[in-house]
Amino acid sequence: MTVSMRSFLAVLAMSSSTTTTSVLGFTPTSGNRNDRFAAVLKSHPKNSDRAHIERNLEEAMDNDWRVFRAKLVAKEKLETQRQVDRKQSSMTGGNSSNSKLKTAEENDQKLQRQAQLGDLFAGALSSIFKSKAPPEPSSETSIFAGDLVGGAHFIPRPEVGRSRVDGQDGGQGSQGGIVHEDPFVSEAELPLLLPETTIDKHRWAHEIPHVEPGCVLIANEKLGGVFHQTVVLVIEHHESSGTFGVVINRPMEGDLRKVASNPKSKLDLSLKMAFHNSKVAYGGPVLTDEFSVLHSFGEVEGARKLCSGVYIGGSEELMMQVRLGAMDPSRALFVKGHAAWVPGQLNREIQKGVWYTAAVSSDFILRYAGVELTPDDNPNDLWTDILSCIGGKFEEIARRHGGTGDSRRVMP
Repeated sequence: MTVSMRSFLAVLAMSSSTTTTSVLGFTPTSGNRNDRFAAVLKSHPKNSDRAHIERNLEEAMDNDWRVFRAKLVAKEKLETQRQVDRKQSSMTGGNSSNSKLKTAEENDQKLQRQAQLGDLFAGALSSIFKSKAPPEPSSETSIFAGDLVGGAHFIPRPEVGRSRVDGQDGGQGSQGGIVHEDPFVSEAELPLLLPETTIDKHRWAHEIPHVEPGCVLIANEKLGGVFHQTVVLVIEHHESSGTFGVVINRPMEGDLRKVASNPKSKLDLSLKMAFHNSKVAYGGPVLTDEFSVLHSFGEVEGARKLCSGVYIGGSEELMMQVRLGAMDPSRALFVKGHAAWVPGQLNREIQKGVWYTAAVSSDFILRYAGVELTPDDNPNDLWTDILSCIGGKFEEIARRHGGTGDSRRVMP
C-alpha cells in the first residue's frame, strides 16, 4: 500500500507537543568564542518522536543530497577514465591505416564537441565537486608540528588572507567535459545519458574543494601533535567568526561513567547514569572539561543537524528517550573538548596542505557512535579507512602511512 508524502507529513504535523530543556554540549563558560559555539547547537524545539520519524523517513527515501553529489563525482571519474582508455586504445591500434586513424580522430573530436556539458554541468562539477590539490607546504614552516593547529595553544594569528588559491586540476584539464557515444545527443540530454554509477551508501568518500558543515578535515600524514592522523568533523564554518569542529577518531579508554568521573567534569550526574556505557572520544584541545554528544537519533530539541543522519547536541532530550527505552545509549558518542580556528586560520592551514577536506558517509562519521560495521570497514583506523575509500593518491598515502590506529595512550 502506498502512502502519499502529503498524507504522511500531515500526520507529522499533528505532533505539536514540545518540551523545553537545556542543551548539553560546549556549555559556554567565558569568552565570545564559547558563547558562539554554544549558540551553534541551539535549534527550535521539536517533538522528539517527530524528529526520530523524520530521520527514519529521510533514510528510507535515501534523501541525502551528499549521496547524489557523490554519485555525480563517481560518474565524472568513470567517464573521464573511459576517455583515457579510448585515447590509449586509438594510439596503440597499430593495425589500422593512417587514413582510418585520422578518420577516428576526427570522429572523436566531433563527439567531444557535441558532448560538452557546457557551463551548466561540466563547469559546475569541475568548480564545485572536483578536488583541488593543496600546494606543498613550505620547507621553512613548522606548521606540521601541530602546535598552532585547531586551537592547540590558543594563539590568535593575524589574517594574511582568506581566499583559497585554486590549484590546477589533475583531471580532464584542457580536454574538459564528458564525451558520449551518441553524436546526436544534445547538451541538455547529456546528464540523463551518463553511465549509471552505484556507490555503497555506507562507505563513500571524496575530496571537496571547500569547507562546509558536516564535512571532515583529514590530517595530512606529516601533521604531528595532538592532531596526528585525526579526522575532524566540522560543526560550523564562517569567515567572520571562525571554525569549530570535533575530532571523531580518538576513542578514550573507558565509558562515559569512567571518563566523566573527574571532579572537574561538568557533566550532570543524571546524564552519566543514563549514558554510563556510551563511548567517549577526545574532541580537541579547547575546553577539554566540556562534553558534547554526537548521534543519529534525530534533530531533537537542542540538537543540530550537520548532515543526513548526523546530529550533535540535545543530550537532555536524548536522556529522556533513553529512559523511555526509545534510544540505545550505545548509539551516542560523547566528545570531550573541541577544536577551534580563528577567522582565516583554517583556510591558511588548508592552503599549506595541513588538512585534506572531504565529504564522507554518515557511517564513517558515526563510526564510534554505534553504527553497524561492514566487512570492508577497518574498525580501528578511521583515518586510514577514509583515505583508502577516497582512492587515488589518498589510497597510496593510507597504504604508506596508515596502520597506527585510532587509539592513543596519552590524551591531553
